[in-house]
Amino acid sequence: MFSSQDPQENGQSGNESVTLNDAAGRSLDCYIEHSLDIEDTEYLLLLPVDSPVEIVAWDDEESEEAILLEDDEEIDAIFGDAQAVLAEQNLTLKRTAFTLTVAGELPAVEEEDILTIEIEEENAELEPEQLQLLASFYHEEQEYGIYTPLDPLLFFAKRNSSGKPELLSPEEFKKVQPLLEDLLFDELE
Repeated sequence: MFSSQDPQENGQSGNESVTLNDAAGRSLDCYIEHSLDIEDTEYLLLLPVDSPVEIVAWDDEESEEAILLEDDEEIDAIFGDAQAVLAEQNLTLKRTAFTLTVAGELPAVEEEDILTIEIEEENAELEPEQLQLLASFYHEEQEYGIYTPLDPLLFFAKRNSSGKPELLSPEEFKKVQPLLEDLLFDELE
């Protein structure tokens, strides 16, 4: 994952945005952090306009094992409770494409509110991810926490033939990843 700077700091206006859509018809508004043309295709590095969030279920108090919720049905079941607890902090939880997001001003990061998790993927070593606790709540005696990543969540997309952005497939990403990394690191220097 690439770290991102403020759009004004890296010489971009930060005003240009696009909307990604998923198969379920949900949308995600994103700022264009970088745009690169490679072989007549425009590739985009996108940063969501609103803050991405993850909902974590806690296994139990003794093991303290965090389980990221990814199942749409389980998220649907607790969504109303999650919205209500965030609304108390003037944050609006949104069911957006590819990730849940919150609109509003996030609280300042406090050390005791940081959760570090290690995500395991097949054949890949990923660096631990740090998340900031926004709120916690119970639903049917299960404890949940709502967290936002401390590092920006970035999406790689390309413009299709009609000019709309679409996420790169894993195969496409693997094919262009070395070129994109070289170009992005050159631009950031």
